[in-house]
Amino acid sequence: MIMQNIIDLQKKIVPEVLTILEKRYSILRNIHEMQPIGRRGLANKLGIGERIIRTEVDLLKSQGLIEVTAAGMSLTLEGEHIINSLQEYIYKIHGIKYLEEKLKKKLEVLEVKIVPGDLAENPYVLVDMGMVAANAIESNIQDNSIIGITGGGTMVAVAKGITKPTKCNNITVVPARGGIGREVEKQANTITAEMARRLKCQYQLLHASDTLGQQALESVLKDPEIQKVTDIIKSVNLLVFGIGRADKMAERRELPKPVIDKLKGLKAVAEAFGYYFTREGEIVYNMQTIGISFKDFERISTVIGVAGGKNKAEAIVAVSKLKKSMILVTDEAAAVEILQKY
Repeated sequence: MIMQNIIDLQKKIVPEVLTILEKRYSILRNIHEMQPIGRRGLANKLGIGERIIRTEVDLLKSQGLIEVTAAGMSLTLEGEHIINSLQEYIYKIHGIKYLEEKLKKKLEVLEVKIVPGDLAENPYVLVDMGMVAANAIESNIQDNSIIGITGGGTMVAVAKGITKPTKCNNITVVPARGGIGREVEKQANTITAEMARRLKCQYQLLHASDTLGQQALESVLKDPEIQKVTDIIKSVNLLVFGIGRADKMAERRELPKPVIDKLKGLKAVAEAFGYYFTREGEIVYNMQTIGISFKDFERISTVIGVAGGKNKAEAIVAVSKLKKSMILVTDEAAAVEILQKY
């Protein structure tokens, strides 16, 4: 309460201080995520004039928070300490706790975790979301947990957010879905292996595409090694998954145009683990894929959904209707969009 009282006083007496603080915090965070980076690149990323960036950089350099080399700007150890120390203060400024409670009540889910900012504008927001989701995973792991994780850039950030081995015993990480797309680093298998490496636990991989035709799928499922992994996947009790927009995921999965037109006609707005949903949470289409099914999703005791950016707001609303015991990790932009429009 003391910190909040100070912030309230500052907002009334010297509101410009908070604006300057947030601007410099944003500069430090962006340098941290993209270092080494030049002034022009930073100015373009933040949408701030180079002259202003030069002034701010000179000040931060004089304070020993950044160093400038021929390669670009990087944070010093003191700079890293500053952004870590400021995080809670920034959360307070944005009223994050209030937003979390309001969104939790709106969506009627078990728990909501929000990070400040807009994923669409700042790359460090994704890093923060990954760290918050990783903390949620670590808080919910128990002995003998089987963790399922989907693919995608957001899940890459979640895996990287894990910074210490689990203290629990007999933990297994498995991909919740088969492979999709051509970016190996965003495949569920790759993310599974990275998460297990960081948790220092065992893992299993699913060497099968998530976009196989019906005949090929039936053939693959007869493979003893595939069966072994799919049996483990059916026992997942902690699921971490990304929430996708229906249109973007249909494009990524390279669905035929008639199917895409059908999804538009049926007003599908969200996708998760191969299922497409309307804003009301109604399933309007699903792919025959390998991995977690909707029935599996319904019985899993702990599910953590992660998505950010105001363009994901409607998708988040839809998926939140599917499981009220869900833990949602999102960003400020998506939260405000949901509260204002839905």
